[in-house]
Amino acid sequence: MASAARNGAAAAALMVAVSVLALAAAGSAQLQYGFYKGKCNGTDVEALVQSIVRARFARENPIVAYLLRMQFHECAVNGCDGGLLIDGPGTEKTAPPNLSVKGYDVIAAVKAELERKCPGVVSCSDIQILATRDAVALAGGAAYAVRTGRRDRRRSLAPDVRLPAPEFTAAQMVAYFGGLGLSAFDAVLLLGAHTVGATRCSAIKGSRLYRYGGRAGATDPGMDPGYAFVYKNYVCPNVPSSDNNAVFLDDQWSALKLDNHYYRNLQQRRGVLACDQNLYSDGSTRWIVDLLAKDSGLFTSLFPKALVKLSEVNVVTGTQGEIRKVCNRFN
Repeated sequence: MASAARNGAAAAALMVAVSVLALAAAGSAQLQYGFYKGKCNGTDVEALVQSIVRARFARENPIVAYLLRMQFHECAVNGCDGGLLIDGPGTEKTAPPNLSVKGYDVIAAVKAELERKCPGVVSCSDIQILATRDAVALAGGAAYAVRTGRRDRRRSLAPDVRLPAPEFTAAQMVAYFGGLGLSAFDAVLLLGAHTVGATRCSAIKGSRLYRYGGRAGATDPGMDPGYAFVYKNYVCPNVPSSDNNAVFLDDQWSALKLDNHYYRNLQQRRGVLACDQNLYSDGSTRWIVDLLAKDSGLFTSLFPKALVKLSEVNVVTGTQGEIRKVCNRFN
């Protein structure tokens, strides 16, 4: 009886998973290259997005890191549906992992300009994906095409936000991305976005520098001792005032360029977050890190493909959802 119950539960779970994947596939199947061509009163939608992102990048290079992070925090929660953009109490934006997300003003600026050109045509979720694509190219990444035609979902709830923790093991990270329909290779590629990322000392002081494994004064032995020395003595000293100090997830000289240096850091035990270094500590993903560290062109060519797969997770299309008039509130 117990075995039959377990089998029945497993079958039901499988049916739900298949239904979710089928819905996601149906939505992504309605996306198109050049979806907005001829729909914006003579305005080239993608060129307009690119021009605004380029102007912002010229003033503030870290916008590429902001937009990459935004795309992940958006698409990993209920799909790429604009839910993260909504203001108000209890929305996705208010969940603790999203409090430090930046770049909303760029999306708002693009939306305002497009509403002047062609009201009610371009979704906020598509703007996010296009803006990220353009920022990647500006930061030295490969140019790539994305399909558009997403609509904005009328849902944004903080309890929906479940994102990977900084201390995730490789297995946990791969399982998380697997839940989004992405492979282990996709997971390692997407974490390569950390080559332009940054965090705060508070994210590593307890877990890696001063209380590893819950032991007072213990430093993670998986971290290069020279790097640990620099962090402890110059970047993140063990005082409360250092909690908000910025820590680049790649070497500072490489932090504004999308390259494979992140993976070479992992080979030298110089990953900043535990979840990064764990990709190299675990044999199941180490080979992927080695492959990407060895060939810079491979990362450049494959990273956009993983971003495209992420951008098509659980989208709403056709008559579902809405096209918001402004991105931070429902119509």
